[in-house]
Amino acid sequence: MGANRFPPINIEASAATRDSVHGYARVLGDVLKACRPKRKHWWHASLRPALQGLSTGVVRSTQDFELVLDLNTSRCAARSNSDATLDVVLEGQSALSFAESLVDFLRTCGVNAESIDSIVDAERDNNGDDRYSCAAAGVLGQILADVAAELETFRAGIAEETSPIQLWPHHFDMSMIWLPGEKIPGQDPSNEEYSDKQMNFGFTFGDAGIPEPYFYITAYPTPEGLSDLDLPGGAEWKTDGFTGVVVAYAQVAGRADPGGYLQNLWATVLNAGRERMLSG
Repeated sequence: MGANRFPPINIEASAATRDSVHGYARVLGDVLKACRPKRKHWWHASLRPALQGLSTGVVRSTQDFELVLDLNTSRCAARSNSDATLDVVLEGQSALSFAESLVDFLRTCGVNAESIDSIVDAERDNNGDDRYSCAAAGVLGQILADVAAELETFRAGIAEETSPIQLWPHHFDMSMIWLPGEKIPGQDPSNEEYSDKQMNFGFTFGDAGIPEPYFYITAYPTPEGLSDLDLPGGAEWKTDGFTGVVVAYAQVAGRADPGGYLQNLWATVLNAGRERMLSG
C-alpha cells in the first residue's frame, strides 16, 4: 500500500471488488464463530486490522491457526502451528470457493469445530463476480488501514474501556466501541448487548441506507440533547434508519488534514456523550 493516506475511491468502479472482499471477510467471520468461544459484544467473531489488510489473529483450536486477507497482493494466507499453509489468490474467487478452500485447509490441520460445515453452506448462493480488481482491492485496504490508524490514535487517549479496533464481517464496517462501564437501568445486566452504555465510532464502505462510504458515530442509549451538539463542517445528524452522526468519506478525504478532522470530530462527540450519558 502506498503513502497516499485516505485516497479517493471510485464507488461505482470498485463496487464489485468491495462486494467480493465483503464476501471473503464474511467467510473469515464464520470461521471465527465456528472456532472461537463467544466473547461479549461478539468480539470473538470480528476481524482485526493487519499490516496489509485484515486478519483473524491467532485462533486457538484443535490446531492453532491464523488467516490473513492481504488486500495489497489480493491473496489470503493461512498457516497453522502444525506448519500447514495455504495461499489463496482472491482474483476470480467466489465466496463459495473461498470458503471451500479454507474449510479444506482447516480439516487438513485437524480443526474439527462442530459447525465448520455451515461455513460452506452459508455461501452456496454466492458465485462471485469476475470484475474483481486487484488495484481497487489495494485502495480498499489502504482506506481500512488509514481508518484503523486514526481509531488507534483516538482510542489511546480514552481512559475508559474500549473495544479492539475491529472489522465486522457481515456489515463490512470497521469500528471501535467506547464502554464507560455503566449499565442501563431496567435492562438485564447479564445481556451486555442491551445493558452496556456505549458509543460506537466507525466507518463503512456504504450500505442500503447510505450507498457511499461514510463515517458514523452512534450512542446507546441516545442521550437527551446530544443531537443539539454543533458538529464540525461536513458532519450531520442522521435520524432515518438510525440516529447518529454521519460524514461522507469524500468530505474527510478531501481535507488538507483528514486525520485531524476525524480526531476533532470524534473527541467532540465523545466528550458530549460522556457528559450526557454518565451519572454523577
